[in-house]
Amino acid sequence: MQRKRVGMVVYEEVEVLDFCGPFEVFSVTRLNEEKRRDELSPFLPLLIAESSGVVTATGGLKVLPDYSLSDCPPLDIVVVPGGWGFRHHMKNSALHQWLRSRAAQAETVAAVCTGSLLLSSAGLLDGLRATTHWRFLDTMRDSFPAISVQYDKHFVQDGQVFTSAGISAGIDMSLKIVEQYFGETVARVTARHMEYPYPDADHRRIQL
Repeated sequence: MQRKRVGMVVYEEVEVLDFCGPFEVFSVTRLNEEKRRDELSPFLPLLIAESSGVVTATGGLKVLPDYSLSDCPPLDIVVVPGGWGFRHHMKNSALHQWLRSRAAQAETVAAVCTGSLLLSSAGLLDGLRATTHWRFLDTMRDSFPAISVQYDKHFVQDGQVFTSAGISAGIDMSLKIVEQYFGETVARVTARHMEYPYPDADHRRIQL
C-alpha cells in the first residue's frame, strides 16, 4: 500500500491540539478495522519545521520534527496548524514560498485555526471560502478581502483546500479529509475508535 504522506508544519508556540488532533486522526485510520493491530494507517503523518531542531509548542511541549523545510519529501497532504506563534510567520517569505510550492504539488491543503491566516498570507486562500478561529474571523476578513470568510462553519472545504475553526475543530476537519480519501465508513470507524463524535454537520458547535 502506498501511504499518503501528510506533512504537518510545526513552529514555536504552535497550538498542541492543532497538530496533535489531526496527527491522531491520520495515524489511527485503518481500512480494515478487524486488522487494526496488524495493518498500518493508509496515511503517514510527518512533522515538518523550518529546521531540524526541537520545537516548543504551547504549554512547553517539546516536539522533534521528522523533516525540515529543505529536506522534506514529497507530500500528498499539507496541514498548517495555528497557535500564538503564527504571528511570527505572517511575513515569513521562506515559509510562504515553501507552502506555495508544496500546495501546487499536493492533492490536499488544510489549515487548522490560525493556520488559515498563514495560508492566507501565502496567497493560497484567495478566491476561496475559508474559516479560522472565531477570535480571528474579523482579522481574516479585514486583512484578506479576496477570501470569502465563513463565520458560521466549523470547517470548510473549497476544492482541494480545507480550513477549520479553532483547535479541536481540526479533528473534525481531518475526519472529513479521511472521508474524502477513503469514504464515510472508514472515517466513522476512525472517529469511533477515538471515541469522538463524527462531524455530521459543518456548523460551529460553540455559542459565541
